[in-house]
Amino acid sequence: MNTQAVGLALVVTLGVAASAAAQAPDGQALYQQNCRACHGSAGVPAQRMAALYKNLKAFDAAFFAKRSEDSVVAVLQHGLGRDMKSYKDKLTPEQMRAIAQYMRTFAPAPKAP
Repeated sequence: MNTQAVGLALVVTLGVAASAAAQAPDGQALYQQNCRACHGSAGVPAQRMAALYKNLKAFDAAFFAKRSEDSVVAVLQHGLGRDMKSYKDKLTPEQMRAIAQYMRTFAPAPKAP
């Protein structure tokens, strides 16, 4: 294979990888757009929202100790009770998964001793 062919193959490969990365949903932006008003920008609801919605949770280590990423996606898809509406008509499954993954950044895994 000559150097031009190798160079072209590299450019095509990098272009495909960049295109795939550009299309991945931005969990942080989606969270800020869809979840922040109730759950707070860092996963801790404002006091007025917590007073309005008694079951509103903070996305801390205790929250994630009991919930998987799939369970968070399920709540986004189906809603929960009267207060948490479903987002199945507003977000794609990939966008919901991106939000769930971003939410985990609010409560990083504990460091090993």
